[in-house]
Amino acid sequence: MLDLFSYSDLNHSLLVFLALFFVLFYEAINGFHDTANAVSTLIYTRAMSANIAVIMSGIFNFLGVLLGGLTVAYAIVHLLPNDLLLNTTSKNALAMVFSMLLAAILWNLSTWYFCLPASSSHSLIGAIIGIGLTNAIVTGSSLVNALNIPKMTSVFLSLIFSPIIGLIVAGSLIFLLRYYLNNNKNFYRIHMTPLEREKIDGKKTPPFLIRIALILSSIGVSYAHGANDGQKGIGLIMLVLIGILPGSFLVNLNANKYEIKYTKDTLNNLEEYYLEQTIHKSNIIKNKNVINNSVVNYQFYDVIKNIQNTKLLLENISDYNVLNIKKRFQLRHFLLSISDFIDKTVNSSDINAKDKYFLITSKKMILKTIEYAPMWIILIVALSLSIGTMIGWKRIVITIGEKIGKKRMTYAQAMSAQITASFSIGIASYTGIPVSTTHILSSSVAGTMLIDGDGIQIKTIKNIALAWVLTLPVSILLSGFLYWITLFII
Repeated sequence: MLDLFSYSDLNHSLLVFLALFFVLFYEAINGFHDTANAVSTLIYTRAMSANIAVIMSGIFNFLGVLLGGLTVAYAIVHLLPNDLLLNTTSKNALAMVFSMLLAAILWNLSTWYFCLPASSSHSLIGAIIGIGLTNAIVTGSSLVNALNIPKMTSVFLSLIFSPIIGLIVAGSLIFLLRYYLNNNKNFYRIHMTPLEREKIDGKKTPPFLIRIALILSSIGVSYAHGANDGQKGIGLIMLVLIGILPGSFLVNLNANKYEIKYTKDTLNNLEEYYLEQTIHKSNIIKNKNVINNSVVNYQFYDVIKNIQNTKLLLENISDYNVLNIKKRFQLRHFLLSISDFIDKTVNSSDINAKDKYFLITSKKMILKTIEYAPMWIILIVALSLSIGTMIGWKRIVITIGEKIGKKRMTYAQAMSAQITASFSIGIASYTGIPVSTTHILSSSVAGTMLIDGDGIQIKTIKNIALAWVLTLPVSILLSGFLYWITLFII
């Protein structure tokens, strides 16, 4: 953290801290915007009081950020092309940061004010797209190269399909619970609403086992939300620091000599693998009597050259601090290029399971040098998200609890929606896919209502759908406009 004080220019240091404040403010808003996803079902089924539920959600959001890893964080970082991130000036980097965060914050606050469970992830990704496109227009560069299209495509697909999966899975769960437990004398109460339970049994709280299941599934949603959305905050801070203070954050300067040795060994193994593949491909073509095999001979030329350049850069190096800033730029560029080529190899059709495992493992190892986050960043993001989780939750809770379905949620509906959300978001977090907690939970609730035949409130669904549809274009336009304005202010 002391690296933030390394600039003698007071104005520059203040702008860096202001940028970090914006990131943490975004995370806090994300917290109170998304708290409802974890606690609304607990509150409306009376499984736990509102205050205790919110505190519990804050704690497990904190733990989710702390233990969730960094795969989603760097999915966010890599949405912007590496060349744009590394070649930008300090002024442009600050403009990018402020406009991107301000656009996401403004949209999140607007949807929260109108009680709409819109996606913080969509607003952030839209803001990043707006930055990339506007930067291309301002600098006169290609719009095609303004964004990391492969990364952007995978993120878009996850955001589109995750709520559909949530609706189908939660609906299926409620169907199974209806089929197997509807007439079970021990568990028929699972299909009651809290008001029906009070009227029939005279008790306000759910049955013990159902209550435990509701609490555990809510804990799962809170933890998964922290792991996924907390990583987005970590990714944003690393985006800020790489853009504004590249000398200190381009590579992990705290990597020890053993980690650096593992990286060198991995590069040696990769070089050996691609050289063998070159010989193997050439032999296949010769056996097929193909005369012109120059394309195949040079198929792996670029990756082998990048591996050899990286090895040369790291020769006799046991501490990354001895590398000057130019060499740190080169190291990051080489490692990302190697990683991208590994992805292409893994996705090819003519690779066996053993080679695929080797390449995926090797990619993870070499990226540890550049895909990292200091512990102080993880802690302050975790704290911001958990504090945000404990405030401002009520507005969205009311929408999810009362305004999606025509009737109040049953215990089974609440449990099905939460189990679906916790598993879906948890899997996405550990596979590096940034998904929308809001979309998954809201669609899961709607799925349970539809399958149960309770119906949904069309007006609310239309409003939520409108917010979802508008989030990306509004965020793109807003961040682009703010970026253009900020360039003239900073």
